[in-house]
Amino acid sequence: MKTLLQFFPYLRPYRNKIFFAALFNLLLAVFTVITIPAFIPFFQILFDMNSGPSSGGVLQEIRSFFENLILEEGKSRALVMVCLFLLATLFLKNLFRYLALYVMSPLRSGIIRDIRTRLYEKLMDLPVSFYTNERKGDLMSRMTSDVHEIEWSILTTIEAVFRAPVILLGSLAFMIYVSPALTAIVFVLMIFIGGVIGGISRKLRKQSKAAQDSLGLVSSTLEESIGGMRIIKAFNAEPFMKSRFNEENENYRRISLHMLRRRDLSAPLSEFLGVTAVIVLLYIGSRQVFAREIGPEVFLTFIFAFYSVIEPSKALSQAWFNLQKAGAALDRINHILKTPVVISSKTGAVEVQEFKEHIQFRNVSFRYHPEGPLVLDHINLTIARGTTVALVGRSGSGKSTLADLLPRFYDVVEGEILIDGINVRDMDLQSLRGLFAMVTQEPVLFHGSIEENILFGQEAGKEEVYEASRLAHAEEFITKSANGYQSQIGDRGLKLSGGQRQRLALARALLRKAPILILDEATSALDSESEKLIQLALERVLPDKTAIVIAHRLSTIRKADLIVVIEEGKIVEMGNHERLMATEGPYRRYIELQAQPEA
Repeated sequence: MKTLLQFFPYLRPYRNKIFFAALFNLLLAVFTVITIPAFIPFFQILFDMNSGPSSGGVLQEIRSFFENLILEEGKSRALVMVCLFLLATLFLKNLFRYLALYVMSPLRSGIIRDIRTRLYEKLMDLPVSFYTNERKGDLMSRMTSDVHEIEWSILTTIEAVFRAPVILLGSLAFMIYVSPALTAIVFVLMIFIGGVIGGISRKLRKQSKAAQDSLGLVSSTLEESIGGMRIIKAFNAEPFMKSRFNEENENYRRISLHMLRRRDLSAPLSEFLGVTAVIVLLYIGSRQVFAREIGPEVFLTFIFAFYSVIEPSKALSQAWFNLQKAGAALDRINHILKTPVVISSKTGAVEVQEFKEHIQFRNVSFRYHPEGPLVLDHINLTIARGTTVALVGRSGSGKSTLADLLPRFYDVVEGEILIDGINVRDMDLQSLRGLFAMVTQEPVLFHGSIEENILFGQEAGKEEVYEASRLAHAEEFITKSANGYQSQIGDRGLKLSGGQRQRLALARALLRKAPILILDEATSALDSESEKLIQLALERVLPDKTAIVIAHRLSTIRKADLIVVIEEGKIVEMGNHERLMATEGPYRRYIELQAQPEA
């Protein structure tokens, strides 16, 4: 029941469709129940039973009506009328079955669309820190296989909830009316069958969740293999990756096998138990017929009613199985949907229109995990508007982390960051990030054309796109492409060289025309000639911007207004190139170390 309640928020927008689905399933159930006693006169005429033990009430009225009909119209004509009545009830029953499915189709597809939309929007809203602890393949599995599991369960569950109880109650009411003793036997048998099937399903939800988690690992390994194919082949690591994938795949097979065996056992077992119950009923009912306690036509109809009870019982049982699997899938989806968005705009956040004066880091400390070491330790730094600040240090010293704190990819754990005197936490998040353009060490491109990747959600004319390409020195290779700016670059830009991808990412950043430019090893993938050209381009662009440059190749930052040297999360020295070279500090050692190969 708790699992079913979890689906209600997704059903609420479809109240009208649910109403009609419930109505048509109810009418289907009603005509299914009506069909049961309609067979009594058929058997009565077929076996030429004009008299028999009196049951009184409705059954006696039905018997009397058709006895008079046979006397007035004859047996053949009466049989035709009974068959037409049965045909009409069966036609209406199946008509409402189709209408119920017709209404259910957009309901099911709409709910799945809503779940996927909510899941994707939440993934877009979650901070960068969330993805450092999650596997991409597992997230993709939740978006695909888990959502598909829910889709499959919704139809059977809603049908079973609206249809099966009415058929069960109607059939049981008829059975109780006909023979309370036989119905009591049926009730005992159904409790026994339900207990056996329930025992099979107890572990299904747990096994289903384990299977979906394992499938997530399979998807993650596949995603990593496709993304890292060049490295795999370069290191002859195909056997290692095959072994790793086969291990995950075998684990998924083993868990799925146990789950499927448990699920598949329910159908033959329930059928065998149902047939056993019918045999018991046939024996006890036949004795009642021989004793003339009930008529044979009534007993045959009772058996038909019992089979009508079995079908919705199986439907409810199947819906229960599906609901357990869907519940496990929904738990995995809710793990994402209920993850708190720890970085967002606060109520009454300040809309930032422009950058006027300076950026200030005041006693800023940061760690990635609550129990982890400090990555940044009491950083104090002021970056004036229109200046170029270079962050220098060994890998892992905290340079990129310092830059990531500005657009609030992460939040500081101590201290504050101010832009024009306003704490970044008090700013509207979207307008804050509108102040920045970024080029990362690993250029991030998307499947599509060159022009689409330069624009990437921005509105700009073609001349602006061309100008940004020229500034980034990307125009040359773009115009040589088969379709120019409309050339497709492949998944993550794999049709381009590393330097071409980096220049395309730089063109995208320049087109944004943001006042603050973050260059995180932006020239690392370029050859010396391209790097020199981009340096010249940046010299033309940077006077109007505030730039934060992270570089290991120190030749690219000699002209920076301020060079900040960071070691183990702390600022150890600051100044321009000439000043730092005049001291016996870390910066000079870095310069000398990089000059040694040249010497």
